[in-house]
Amino acid sequence: MHKALVGLAALAAAIVGAWPASAQQTIKIGLILPYSGQFADPGTQADNGIKLYMQQHGDTVAGRKIEVIRKDTGGIAPDVAKRLAQELVVRDKVDLLAGFSLTPNALAAADVSAQAKKFMVVMNAAASVVTTKSPYMARVSFTLPQLNEPLGTWAHKNGVRKVYSMVADFAAGHDAEAAFHGAFKAAGGEIIGAVRYPVANPDFSAFVQRAKDMNPEAIFIFVPGGAQSPAIAKALADRGIDPRKTKVMAQLELTDEQALRNMGDTALGIITSAHYDYNHGSARNKEFVTAFNAAFKRNPDFFAVGGYDGMHLIYETLKKTNANSDGDALIGAAKGMAWESPRGPISIDAATRDIVQTIYMRRVEKVGDRLVNVEFDKMENVKDPVKARAAN
Repeated sequence: MHKALVGLAALAAAIVGAWPASAQQTIKIGLILPYSGQFADPGTQADNGIKLYMQQHGDTVAGRKIEVIRKDTGGIAPDVAKRLAQELVVRDKVDLLAGFSLTPNALAAADVSAQAKKFMVVMNAAASVVTTKSPYMARVSFTLPQLNEPLGTWAHKNGVRKVYSMVADFAAGHDAEAAFHGAFKAAGGEIIGAVRYPVANPDFSAFVQRAKDMNPEAIFIFVPGGAQSPAIAKALADRGIDPRKTKVMAQLELTDEQALRNMGDTALGIITSAHYDYNHGSARNKEFVTAFNAAFKRNPDFFAVGGYDGMHLIYETLKKTNANSDGDALIGAAKGMAWESPRGPISIDAATRDIVQTIYMRRVEKVGDRLVNVEFDKMENVKDPVKARAAN
């Protein structure tokens, strides 16, 4: 009996002793995205990009298994995002945080990243300030100034002198507004009117009518995600604003693929600045689109490429650190990292931890029987201009 008890005790000790080694074999990623509510499709597409990357590259890096723990914010919910981040770190013992389609959620979770010293990969949230809120954060998507300053400069260069602007009334909208206005006015243009509309379920008719009454040469619009784009297009059409006569300009969400399907020919002529579109003609992107279609029966969008590139950054930093998931090690490995994305060549600015990439100018045209964004100009190696100015 005594020998049996000793044997059981030894076995129990062996099992307990094995737990830390077993636990060390898994790298846990806390993924925070909106899987329900108004922004559910962007969340799903980001996750599709993540899933495709893992299908192609396996779920083991440097000898350690990758486990993704998914959490749903339900939309713009900074308090929820912060609570989920805290739970993931404290209860689930995640090694790093990722996701964050929406700026308010990323800003809230940044506090957790900074305090817990956890590597945090932002796959979409685009307000310039986001990466300043945690020294352990890197962004693989874009920044609002990175898209909208080039758009403001392009507008003036191409003959536009008077613009009316409409943006969503939250941090990202304010960032886009400031970037476009600043660049357009610096070039010599005039903002003849500006309005900020509520993010939740806005009625665009009154805002568009106000714009029409000002008789601008062009209208600048910012929408969070593509869900509101058809409603804006309908309001423009109802009030007789033709983008081929009065320029309508925006960053890429306004004319993403899903939005174009619902907008119809009212979208023809809309000009957007973008860092990704599934129609981009590189060989790397054609492979990506083919694989994405095979896996999910739809085309990737910029949320999807953000998820895909985000996982690439996570995998490559883990390889570089030999699976050391310490926050300082991972962010150190991320700084300066460069690779060929489906969108083109990209890198992580070592000084700001923000992405450096090509920005494309596009116009909605009909190709065959499809409405598509056709690239007609580009600017290479664009950094976040706000941080670039601060550094000089």
